[in-house]
Amino acid sequence: MLPFEILARKRDGHCLSGDEIAAVVSGASDGSWSDAQLAAFLMAAAIHQLEPSETRQLTEGMLRSGEEWRLRDEVPNLCDKHSTGGVGDKVSLVLSPLVAACGLPVVMLTGRGLGHTGGTADKLEAIPGLTMDFDREHCLDMLHDNGVAIGVATAEIAPADKRLYAIRDQTGTVESLPLITASILSKKLATGASSLVLDVKTGSGAFIPDPVRAEQLATMMVAAANELGCHTSALLTDMSQPLGRWVGHAAEVLESLECLRGEGPDDLMGVVSALSVEVAALEGVDLSEEDLGEALTSGRAYEKFLRWARAQGADERWLEDPKLDLAPVEVDLLAPRSGYLQAVDTRTLGFSLVEAGGGRARPGAQIDMGVALRYDVRIGEPIEAGQALGRLYLRHPNDRLRDKVLSCFALGDDEVEPPALVQRRVGPTVPGA
Repeated sequence: MLPFEILARKRDGHCLSGDEIAAVVSGASDGSWSDAQLAAFLMAAAIHQLEPSETRQLTEGMLRSGEEWRLRDEVPNLCDKHSTGGVGDKVSLVLSPLVAACGLPVVMLTGRGLGHTGGTADKLEAIPGLTMDFDREHCLDMLHDNGVAIGVATAEIAPADKRLYAIRDQTGTVESLPLITASILSKKLATGASSLVLDVKTGSGAFIPDPVRAEQLATMMVAAANELGCHTSALLTDMSQPLGRWVGHAAEVLESLECLRGEGPDDLMGVVSALSVEVAALEGVDLSEEDLGEALTSGRAYEKFLRWARAQGADERWLEDPKLDLAPVEVDLLAPRSGYLQAVDTRTLGFSLVEAGGGRARPGAQIDMGVALRYDVRIGEPIEAGQALGRLYLRHPNDRLRDKVLSCFALGDDEVEPPALVQRRVGPTVPGA
């Protein structure tokens, strides 16, 4: 079937066959479909949505368009985790060495920052000397030696997705849930982990703030991944305020190390713990909070991180004394009145840090790793006038940005219940099934 015939069928709202989806993926991979034709497909898919069968076939086609490492054939009980992104979300940096310290190897291909959310790969590049590129052989070596491998997808993994994503970014189709599902899973499943836990954020700072749409995305991804042979479940977790005490690349790396020394904040460690227990259960392993606590207090989790960083080129002097500089201009955020912290405009807060240089305002832009926010309060807490809500670390004084960030904190007279950290599980009735 010719491209225009496939496009006409999707334009009219028909469900495409496996062969028709395969033709789209092939056209994206080998260049036989033009950007205009692929843009037409993406727009039709975004408007009419994709049926579950189309979503699975698109995911599988994009997965098969490149290398598949099938690591679980050589590494038993191999786990993976993915987050849809948030402000202050450094869960991956803590979970990977922690789960590995409990005997379950972890592989992750991480992403760059998207909009107001920070990417794990960007955060880790704050570590001097660290490289995020590795091939299958190097990945296997790290997994066999230490049980942890964290990197970025090679050019050979899901090449169809790279082309389609670039066009989605230009055509207003990034937020289509089926297209998000296919894009994420085509890269995640390429490593061939046995189990995958998805951290789907919801709330003002999430990529998809609406809880109904967030749950729809979780359901789509869980269904497609399980159909393609990877034990997968999802937890919907709160992103209505920053996660942990710090936002900013260097600051989040340092906070992650505090967590691995058993000194992490309760909210961050609560999410880490829930996701760790969940992915272990997918492998049929009963991992308790006591097991996790012992891995932290014994130093095993911290040592896993250091050995992993060393294997990926981190500067030995930094490993001996991990320190990272924050931007020099410290700006206190003082409460203008007494009351209760009722809400946080976390999305605007995230974009404010991007504006200050702590993220990418455009593709290819340099990130100032030292720009940061220390977050001192939580929703539901009583606040006194003049109390520090947090502190900005900027490269240059900026009163306008200070006022913009301060306006993200909504104070009121009424007490409010803090949002639940973990709001719902989406997945197989029996973990591992």
